[in-house]
Amino acid sequence: MLKEFQEFISRGNVMDLAVGVIIGAAFGRIVDSLVNDIIMPIIGAVLGGLDFNNYFLPLSSAVNATSLADAKKQGAVFAYGSFITVALNFIILAFIIFLMVKAVNNLRKRLEREKPAAPAAPPPPDVALLTEIRDLLARK
Repeated sequence: MLKEFQEFISRGNVMDLAVGVIIGAAFGRIVDSLVNDIIMPIIGAVLGGLDFNNYFLPLSSAVNATSLADAKKQGAVFAYGSFITVALNFIILAFIIFLMVKAVNNLRKRLEREKPAAPAAPPPPDVALLTEIRDLLARK
């Protein structure tokens, strides 16, 4: 069983998956910070300082707080502002990933165009001999 586990772990695709998950988690934190700390404040400033997170509708008469955190302590609320924030974060994140994939694809295309063509392999000896015979016959 230990040997099977070792074979499973040493497969290339398992290691690639592990590396992908680790890099994906780190990249997710970077993009999350970009969206929450840089892009969303700009959007809030452009829209007049709106903070979508504190938009909610109270679902009981006991809720009279002005912030979402306090309102949740008082009772049930319909926090549509949080949903708007998450939806905007998703759209921004998807657009950033699209731009990154597009840039990588363009880079790959450019590298493929710039790559020198591989020299043609010499023909097999029998083909070279037949070509030489053909050329001699053509001269006569």
